[in-house]
Amino acid sequence: MAKNNTISIVSLGCAKNQVDAEIMLGLLNDAGFDITENKDEADVIIVNTCGFIESAKTEAIEAILEAAEYKHSANCKAVIAAGCLTQRYAEDVIQQMHEVDAVLGINGYDKIVDAVKECLEGRRYDFYEYTGDISYIDSARILSTPKGSAYIKISEGCDNRCAYCAIPDIRGPFRSRTMESVISEAKRLAEAGVKELVVVAQDTSRYGKDLYGRPVLSKLLYELDKIDGVEWIRVMYLYPDEIASELITAMKECKKVVPYVDLPLQHINGRILNAMNRRGTPEDIKAVLKSFREELPDCVIRTSVIVGFPGETEEEFKELLEFVKDIRFDRLGAFCYSPEEGTPASTMKNKIRKAVKEARYNRIMECQQPISREINEARVGKVYDVLVEGVSDDGIFYYGRSYAEGPDVDGKIYFTANDPLNVGDMVKVKILIAEEYDLTGCQI
Repeated sequence: MAKNNTISIVSLGCAKNQVDAEIMLGLLNDAGFDITENKDEADVIIVNTCGFIESAKTEAIEAILEAAEYKHSANCKAVIAAGCLTQRYAEDVIQQMHEVDAVLGINGYDKIVDAVKECLEGRRYDFYEYTGDISYIDSARILSTPKGSAYIKISEGCDNRCAYCAIPDIRGPFRSRTMESVISEAKRLAEAGVKELVVVAQDTSRYGKDLYGRPVLSKLLYELDKIDGVEWIRVMYLYPDEIASELITAMKECKKVVPYVDLPLQHINGRILNAMNRRGTPEDIKAVLKSFREELPDCVIRTSVIVGFPGETEEEFKELLEFVKDIRFDRLGAFCYSPEEGTPASTMKNKIRKAVKEARYNRIMECQQPISREINEARVGKVYDVLVEGVSDDGIFYYGRSYAEGPDVDGKIYFTANDPLNVGDMVKVKILIAEEYDLTGCQI
């Protein structure tokens, strides 16, 4: 096909979703379509949706409706909705959102070329059957991350069945890619100039358990560590009860694995953890945190917590608040509990009022802010390797991340440079000013 049809993709939600969007971009590019970020130019607009919580569903619907407006104001001939929302609510989208010309569920990503071609011919295309097939992840991607950094998805689905989460129903059970598949992709990314590999999955610590009989994330890290060109390996979405000593040892011994730990804990009260169907006790969680801090020098620990889970008392919330104060997480994200239909938590009694949930959210973030500032202030005067990601709007500063900042979820390091830099460069930056989340410095 001649390159006369142009595609634009809007990707919402998590990093795993972003990988899926990049795969669709790669398939479309290979099929001869032009890719653009400008929706005004696009013949087809694809919205890769998230359906994790209520706010994400609302955002997805708004994005679809916004895309549909381009049918009237620009070149757009078709709107395709893909991803989690459409997997979960495919029939509702088809019946109620007539603006959508094609619906693809999470097993329909490899059918994106067919969907686009059909839509351009004026025919509808829907595929939302669950197949469990994850071979599409091996497809070549067009990266949408800043040059020098890329996500690498090592598995799909989840077996944890947390009481509040619909992901297992949307994405299916936990399925690992083979180690050979992951290594092969990592080598391709390195050859393309990627310096930072960000390892993602619904539960990275479980990687390989379904294929090899036990988790083998530690073995994978040793193999990734051997790849020429890669300078940083960052592991996201670890699950606390799957953290074994061999994993911590691997993170310590692998020179390229950065001492950055993303460990979503959700709560610390034992009763709430049980109600959430989270494995492991409060004592287990504290022991894991202690191990990371003892074994990994300069370790940065990120977590996320949920406030306002059904039945959470003021005393249980205060226990979480004191835990945050005591542990002093380097990074912390908080979420108000969102009831998801079909999950066990959605039918639990003693729902927490919205105003109470929001108040608890504000209290825990107010608790974290001075901690974050103090931790950042301790970095003033130190020098870090920084991966350049762009230039500030005022054109004065470059910005980027050190090992201590995860992509999309943490703050930035803004800095002045001696000479012009390119996105993807790695430079040394001395920290001069600390704020609650961002840092400012200069290249040395």
